[in-house]
Amino acid sequence: MEPYDIKGISKHEAIFTKKACLTNYSGFAFDLSIERKIKILSSSEITEQLGLNNTNNFKMVGYQTTNTLTNKGKTDWKKETGLLSIWLLGMFNPSPTTTIIIPYVSDWQGGYGKVVNVYESFAQIPSERLIQTEDMIFFKGDGQYRSKIGLLPSRAKDVLGAYDSKSGVLTVVKYNKPVGAEDYVNSLWKIQDNPYRGDVVNSYNDGPPEPGIKPLGAFYELETSSPAMALASGKSGKHAQMTFHFEGKIQELDKIIKKAFGINVTEIPSFGK
Repeated sequence: MEPYDIKGISKHEAIFTKKACLTNYSGFAFDLSIERKIKILSSSEITEQLGLNNTNNFKMVGYQTTNTLTNKGKTDWKKETGLLSIWLLGMFNPSPTTTIIIPYVSDWQGGYGKVVNVYESFAQIPSERLIQTEDMIFFKGDGQYRSKIGLLPSRAKDVLGAYDSKSGVLTVVKYNKPVGAEDYVNSLWKIQDNPYRGDVVNSYNDGPPEPGIKPLGAFYELETSSPAMALASGKSGKHAQMTFHFEGKIQELDKIIKKAFGINVTEIPSFGK
């Protein structure tokens, strides 16, 4: 863990920066700088992003992070020597009644390739924890079973989220997904045949790594990534993400779920009570 420098701060926004040099497994050194801007979104900005109308019947909060990676070295970054990407991991409180919601591009919508990747380095996921419909993935976010899934760029949309049916809390994550981008860093820790065939979005559910060992959190994650960045010397790449939290009655949250995911709240499976 490394601290960031504070570049600027105001009532609704803070900007952090960091310079670093990272060397990858191939021995290539990345001289880089990072700028991370965090902004609290106003009510009007939240409603505009999700196309909401009446917001008086529920509570809401939202923030946006704009993350910039700059090649500060004299050498261009190329696929042959390795590339970096911006990877954002939102960690949230789990519960037995939390369902992670990930819409995907179906075959009839033009999607292709495998729909959902189940990470082999974690546990295999039983059917009572992972449900795939024609255009939606539902994943249990209880923080009690260590597992991870991901979607390739040919399948992922620019939104995902989670719904806790008991507490009446809805989380929605939106991010910038460049049209036509296909090269994403594969985050598996091994030598790979296709290092740029990685996921755009991921979700991790925490749990005991082995029987009798406590979990890390517990928590669940909603993750997004930028494309792999082949940056020339002095050039920059960005990745932006917005996170919204809503709390209210089921009738009101149903309207937001319909706007964000195109489904009704009754279509979200309840994995547990």
